[in-house]
Formats: sequence, C-alpha cells, structure tokens
Amino acid sequence: MSVTEEHVARRLVLVCGATDVLPRLPDLVERVPSRPGKAEIDPLLSAHPDVPLVVAGSDADLAAVVVRLLRKEKLAGTPVGFVPTVAGSEVARRWGLPLDPARALEVALTAEPDPVPLVRDDAGGVLVAKGTIGPVRGVAYCDDFVALRGAARAIEVWPDAVAGLAVRVRKGLFKSGETVTSRAFQLGCAPARPRYDGVEHPRPVERWTWYRHTEDLRLIRSAE
Repeated sequence: MSVTEEHVARRLVLVCGATDVLPRLPDLVERVPSRPGKAEIDPLLSAHPDVPLVVAGSDADLAAVVVRLLRKEKLAGTPVGFVPTVAGSEVARRWGLPLDPARALEVALTAEPDPVPLVRDDAGGVLVAKGTIGPVRGVAYCDDFVALRGAARAIEVWPDAVAGLAVRVRKGLFKSGETVTSRAFQLGCAPARPRYDGVEHPRPVERWTWYRHTEDLRLIRSAE
C-alpha cells in the first residue's frame, strides 16, 4: 500500500515541532509547534471541518490536539491518526500502531478509525498513553476499591480497552504491584506532582482524578 495524493487530500496532517522523519507530502499538511494549543489548532479545525486529522509528533502532541477537539466538541466526529516521531511512544505500543514513522503515516492516511478509551483529569487535560504520580503518600481509590493507603514509589495509570482505566501501585523497587481496572481513579495525598503523557504538571497537587470520558477517541488504526 502506498501513500498517494488522494489519501493525503482526505486527511489533515499536523506536523508538531521540528521533525524531518516524514516524507514530503503534497497537500493538507500544517506545521505547528510542539504541544500546540488553541491559537494553532482551533483555526485549523474551523478551516477544515469534518476532515480527519493525523498528528505527527510525541504522545504529548497528540494529547494537546485531542484537548482542542474536546473543547470544540469535535471529538466524536473527528477520526485521529497518530505518527510517533519520538522513540518509545506509549500510544503506539498500547494501541498497536507502527513505531516506524513511514509505516505509521501509511496507516494513519489509509486505515479506518477504531474507538479507544479517552481518559480525562480534573485539571482540564487528557491522558492518551500513560500517567504517573510518585513518590506519593496518601489514599487512592479505583472506583470503590482502595488501591493505596500509605506510601508508594509510584502510581501508574493508563487507558484500558475494557474498563476505561488501568492502575498499578508500585510500593518498592522490585515489586510491580497488582493492576486494577476501573472507570475512575481518585487520589488524596501529600503534595505530589502528576506526570501525564511525558509532561509534568506545573505544580504539586493534593488531590487528583483520572476518569474515563463519556466519548471515546476515534483512533485511526484498523485496516480497510
């Protein structure tokens, strides 16, 4: 399967940050900064309504674009493809996307959307790959289940295809801990700093929530 101008014309490719790992594309390609925001993304959504998006960049870049879709109430109607241009993409690993940018671009331009859970937080952000908090001391709940009461080296959270969320509490250097699935994760703790999709929260928090959004992310990943 080859990437043709016809394929590209059907999807808007957002190249985030300075990357030169993608082949030159003939049409509907926009270069935006890393972790683009309202000023960069909203005008493009208005100029290209109902056009599927392809985000080329990091997991954090994808999350930034998804936030704008959420704010503009375009999440349900906008398929999104993802081309990882940074090594070690959790999004690609979790949802079976190619790690090679050229192959990932081919999939993003030619495949069909497949709904996957989208995780939100109570600070207005989203989690598309993996979140961590730690070291941390406090009480954490996965729905009604007590996942932590005391101290942990780290708490890891990621989207789960069935329940919405998967949570793992790591209490020691060599103990992985049990994985619990739920729709929501809530934490009350001594000040700690969450990290989501590779981005550290700007300040310590004493309360934090991750929960499954009511709408899924329409991730382009299924073969036609």
